[in-house]
Amino acid sequence: MSKTLLLGDEAIAQAFIDAGGSAINSYPGTPSTQITEYVMKSKEAAAKGIRANWCANEKTALEASIGVAYTGRRAMTCMKHVGMNVCGDPFMNAAIIGTKGVLLVVADDPSMFSSQDEQDSRFYGHWAMIPMLEPSNQQEAYDMVFHGYEISEKLGTPVLMRVPTRLAHSRAGVERRAALPQNALSMPSDPKSFVLLPVNAKRLYRDLIDKQPRFVESSETSGFNKYIDGKDHSKGIVTTGIAYNYLLENFANGVCPYPVVKIAQYPLPEKMLARLYDECDEILVLEDGQPFVEEQLKGLAHGKAIHGRMDETIRRDGELNAEKVAKALGLPVAQGPAVPEVVVNRPPALCQGCPHHDSYNAVVEVMKQYPDGRVFGDIGCYTLGYNMGAINTTVCMGASITMAKGASEMGIFPSLAVIGDGTFGHSGMTGLLDCVNEKANVVVIILDNDITAMTGGQPSSANQKIRNICIGLGVEPDHIRSIVPLPKNHDEFVRILQEEINYNGVSVIIPQRTCLVELKKHLAQKNSK
Repeated sequence: MSKTLLLGDEAIAQAFIDAGGSAINSYPGTPSTQITEYVMKSKEAAAKGIRANWCANEKTALEASIGVAYTGRRAMTCMKHVGMNVCGDPFMNAAIIGTKGVLLVVADDPSMFSSQDEQDSRFYGHWAMIPMLEPSNQQEAYDMVFHGYEISEKLGTPVLMRVPTRLAHSRAGVERRAALPQNALSMPSDPKSFVLLPVNAKRLYRDLIDKQPRFVESSETSGFNKYIDGKDHSKGIVTTGIAYNYLLENFANGVCPYPVVKIAQYPLPEKMLARLYDECDEILVLEDGQPFVEEQLKGLAHGKAIHGRMDETIRRDGELNAEKVAKALGLPVAQGPAVPEVVVNRPPALCQGCPHHDSYNAVVEVMKQYPDGRVFGDIGCYTLGYNMGAINTTVCMGASITMAKGASEMGIFPSLAVIGDGTFGHSGMTGLLDCVNEKANVVVIILDNDITAMTGGQPSSANQKIRNICIGLGVEPDHIRSIVPLPKNHDEFVRILQEEINYNGVSVIIPQRTCLVELKKHLAQKNSK
């Protein structure tokens, strides 16, 4: 078949369609969002009856995919690296169950282009003791989806695929395979495996441990891991995923003089690594992310030097690239022209006309009266309110409400939380329930702009339901206040905020106005009809 130019994310999505996938359940998070969006927009996927869903959060998404797998069908769940923390419970248990037909795609974000940390998802896969895949290019990303489902069903295990930002968001030609039909509906051969009572869980955990040699054998024989010999054995190089490309960029015709172990499937290919260690004087580990492989190799080393991120031969933080690899190899590093002085940094800011501007203007004005008060922020485009002096914290999804509660209980007054409608649906509701149960003295501002704006305008799971949710959680209806955040309503917003600060209990204020970017899209679509 002819090649198609695809992003890494798109290659994974197209492979899911071609590999007989039945349902993709995800939560949007850069740089993984385009995988699910591609399937949602695919006429081919629609014709095949493939389900594509945005879920409330990563936990519910993975649980839905485990439900799909229960029926014998193939499922995929996609998220960014911090989403792994949210779905950790079903993820670990899916490994013990031996769930077949679930491919979990996690997009890591080295250098934190749009994230709070550089968490490396390979540690999760290692912890769960399941096979992992880490493609080095878009074609491998496509092929590995087929391979992932094959080993999942053959070995009885979920499979984790890890891609970094650079692979997810770069394009290359991808040759498609002949499409496979979807699996027929079937029930689990061992129904007890989905009932994790201790008596079953103990047996299944033993089974997972006993599968490990088969997982290693698959890594050694799949063809994705390779030992590439070289003439100069003074150094051996281990690459993982996209790092292989950065290595080859530093040599004419892409020919490295040193022996290389190219790793794209885990568990680690023990025989290949043992050969490299025995034949070379020292080892350099190249991996985009944290020193996952390097740590394991150091544990096996007996005298020979192993270099990488742990000894900062390559800086421990930040995205890997060809220049960093060149420096680690002692090769000349190409320097581009200096950035002209006329170019200045422009910090990110809320869009002109963004409804959050007007909400934050009211918050800033009121909080000037309370120098000892604090505003606890959350994850979303409204995090940019920090540059306006409007919020004091941003930690993780949903933390604004629970942090405000904890601070209030320690005497901080007023204690405000600012959270978006999407994040409220993701992980803010349980925190609000805690506030109600403990009768916390907090004001929760739920910025409702109709969409999940930060990740590209996906539907918000709480859209049009926020007031009813708050009532259902026990917030007094008289202290659930709505307002349209506009300059003409500024004085009213200030008055409402002041009134709710003066109320000793849980208050919710809902500033509701559609995101300007999304509104323009709606108007453009309306005018095109």
